[in-house]
Amino acid sequence: MKKRFSCIDVVIWILAVACLTLAITLTVTNPLYAITAGVIILIVAVVIAVNIRAVRKATASLIKGLDDANSDIRRSLSALGTPVLVLTGDHIMWYNSVFKEDVLGGVDACLRPVHDVFPMFSSDYVFSESGQILETNGKTYTAFGCGAGHALWVIYLVNDTRLRFDAEEYALTRPSVLHIAVDTYDEILKELKDSEKASVTSRIDLALEQFIGSTSGFMRHTSSSRYVAVVEERHMEQIVKSRFEILDTVRAIGGENVAVTLSIGVGRAGKTMRESDDWAAQALDMALGRGGDQAAVKSAEGFEFYGGVSRSIEKRSKVRSRIIATALKDLIDQSENVMVMGHRLTDLDAIGAAIGVMRMCKICDKPSALVVNEKNTLAENLIAQYRDVMGAEYVITPQQAEDYIEKKTLLIVVDTHMKQMLESTQLYEKAKNVVVIDHHRKGVGHIDDAVIFYHEPAASSASELVAEMLQYVGYEKETKPTQFEAQALLAGIMLDTRSFSIHTGVRTFEAAAFLRRLGAKTPEVKKLFNVPIECYAYKAQLVTEAEIFLGCAIVVSETLPTEMAVVIPQAANDLLTIDGVEASFVAVDNGSQISISARSMGAVNVQIIMEQLGGGGHLTMAGAQLKNTTLADAKQKLIDAVAEYRNNQPKLEAQ
Repeated sequence: MKKRFSCIDVVIWILAVACLTLAITLTVTNPLYAITAGVIILIVAVVIAVNIRAVRKATASLIKGLDDANSDIRRSLSALGTPVLVLTGDHIMWYNSVFKEDVLGGVDACLRPVHDVFPMFSSDYVFSESGQILETNGKTYTAFGCGAGHALWVIYLVNDTRLRFDAEEYALTRPSVLHIAVDTYDEILKELKDSEKASVTSRIDLALEQFIGSTSGFMRHTSSSRYVAVVEERHMEQIVKSRFEILDTVRAIGGENVAVTLSIGVGRAGKTMRESDDWAAQALDMALGRGGDQAAVKSAEGFEFYGGVSRSIEKRSKVRSRIIATALKDLIDQSENVMVMGHRLTDLDAIGAAIGVMRMCKICDKPSALVVNEKNTLAENLIAQYRDVMGAEYVITPQQAEDYIEKKTLLIVVDTHMKQMLESTQLYEKAKNVVVIDHHRKGVGHIDDAVIFYHEPAASSASELVAEMLQYVGYEKETKPTQFEAQALLAGIMLDTRSFSIHTGVRTFEAAAFLRRLGAKTPEVKKLFNVPIECYAYKAQLVTEAEIFLGCAIVVSETLPTEMAVVIPQAANDLLTIDGVEASFVAVDNGSQISISARSMGAVNVQIIMEQLGGGGHLTMAGAQLKNTTLADAKQKLIDAVAEYRNNQPKLEAQ
């Protein structure tokens, strides 16, 4: 059919060319015939336009069945209330009156390419189960097609302009709930003079009012340091894209003299307002557990974090430590026996804190045991000394612990709060009563069913927390912590503070002073950090392989002997002594997985970088394990994570 239309056009154009040739010949032969030739050209142009248009119009009328009231097309499709068109190839051959009025606006489009009407038209999408969304003249349609090959297609269009507008508007107006807390209110602002406090709090109020005032939402005070706000999704999207600039605004209020930071928990896209509010509360708890000065967004997909670039504010009050110590002592008294467990690849802090907790069990006269995998530990020296001092029966494997566990067994987890990081997840799942003591910033997948969850991200180490609690359990002379136990706790503190050089506060030194009064000797503690000459050689080799990238030292090494695993964090620590290095990352292929140890002096939050790789940790100390990946891929992932962090986070100096 299409070819026949083309043939008619060709014949008309041939005749037109012949006429024009004759007119030009007459003009050349005799200039007096120029007027006659011009008239001929004008007549030919009019005839061509009229005839081609008339031929096409008549043909279109014939195809559309307007001359045949009994045609099948007219009976089946013309009366439909939705737009319908028929295509052959990519040309429009027929359409009903609804299509002409609703889609074309009364203009004829027969025999025109369908892409003139719908530029994005695609037969692959139109013939799919979900159809294709097409837009024209400010209207939106969903097109569904049926037909055989390219011979004849019937396209049905559903006008869902209003539906899609309402759906988009519904999504944009979904409420997000924000719980906002001033992190430093109790520790910093309360110590200011009334006039200074009023000035700072009023500036915080103004900043938050302007922040929420730029949206269509609202905010209310719930307490002296807490706020709740509700904003629409359209504005929540912009807030997330800006990565919560309000955090930087409030941080600048305090200046150098007063530390002012916010923690924000957001419940986003909940099914109900109550669900969004519950999510916001969980998110705020997560933000505070990660050290504050950040926003946590909770949605159906999980958590997202923004900020977290400054140190946690130390809480100088020991009231909570005293309350936790009393509650833990009561819980130990009610138990039949106690098992103490740390994280995988245990270090001096995990073992030191565990030894301190076992002293609390001795004070309560309850049997206890240290659960550790000695084949995979970084504290082999300390464990060996503990076995020699206390006896081999106090150190058991995770498999042995599973056989000894009873209904009234208390499991105390130290130096981690993440389920996937436990020395034995099976032991945790069997335990009915669990206590957590940890200082690492809270992460997704934490232990959420603990009887006591003592989590203090501002503390230097788990050993510091245990040393504080030991002062409140009420021991007698015969149950007093031994010199060795004090040294074990001091070793844990020294490891995580790198010999009191970073992440220390007043309470850190108070805990160390308490341990010194118990008889802890620093020379003996330093011996626990000693390594064989072979380990030192491997460590030196790792340091020499370092590459500097955006102020970070990165080492990627081949397989390292299992017994040399202790040198990985040590190499990361040594790299920080290089001028210009703000953070260090050491990745080693140990055969089954690639282990990454990350360290910083505080200017770079290595926890955020490691979380991008599925790990976690603390502001200055973190790690990750990558499975089913090559060393080259691991290096590229690490470089990408560092680059993303540098692009998204402001560069702050260590406080």
